Amino acid sequence: MTDVRVYNGMPASDLGEQGWERPWSGPNGGQCVETKQLADGRVAVRQSTDPTGPALIYTPEEITAFVRGVKQGLADHLTAG
Repeated sequence: MTDVRVYNGMPASDLGEQGWERPWSGPNGGQCVETKQLADGRVAVRQSTDPTGPALIYTPEEITAFVRGVKQGLADHLTAG
């Protein structure tokens, strides 16, 4: 990848196709969150069904806080239905 200005909401396709991972996947019909570790340590997140759509860009600290919160049950309201 050449020098691309990385910003929140940028087209995920501008980050290239290599390096995207699905950290978890379930029986949701292929609608998965994909993540990519960026060279500067930040993490890009995109929707697998829209690989050219917007990428959300997070710092390592933000990702760590999010994962910690999920593990503590602080995101359980997202799946309540």
